[in-house]
Amino acid sequence: MKTRITGRVWKYGDDVNTDVIFPGKYTYSISDRKEMAEHALEDLDPDFVNKVQPGEIIVAGKNWGCGSSREQAVICLKEVGVGAIVARSFARIYFRNCINEGLPIVTCDAVDSVESGDEITIDFETGKVTTPGGEYNFPPLAPSVMEILDAGGLVPHVKQKLGLA
Repeated sequence: MKTRITGRVWKYGDDVNTDVIFPGKYTYSISDRKEMAEHALEDLDPDFVNKVQPGEIIVAGKNWGCGSSREQAVICLKEVGVGAIVARSFARIYFRNCINEGLPIVTCDAVDSVESGDEITIDFETGKVTTPGGEYNFPPLAPSVMEILDAGGLVPHVKQKLGLA
């Protein structure tokens, strides 16, 4: 994983739940990761899938990823190319699912200083998010979490540790 990510912002509000991130109606009918990506945020932002570019960043309010614990709500964003998610807060299980899938996440208050289309930079080494409206500090991710993100997720990380990769 890069220690510094710069990308265009997709801004969303508070309490965006997993049914909005990946519509629940597809939960048991889609298992292909690429097909999951085709439905990312379709109920919240129908243009998202057709316009998002690899490396772009979602910035949101509080409680991003609340709702059910399904992993598809992380997989669809990773597969469509989202580079990171910055939110005021995350639902606990969603946060963990992001780590497991290797999707970088940052908890900070940057949401009020950006608009969709702005460019921001996340520096994981310094613990700063730089926006057009200022700099925001975030607690550094634990070294073990950084190792998992560097490996591309928990499964690749475990395979590397066991010498299976």
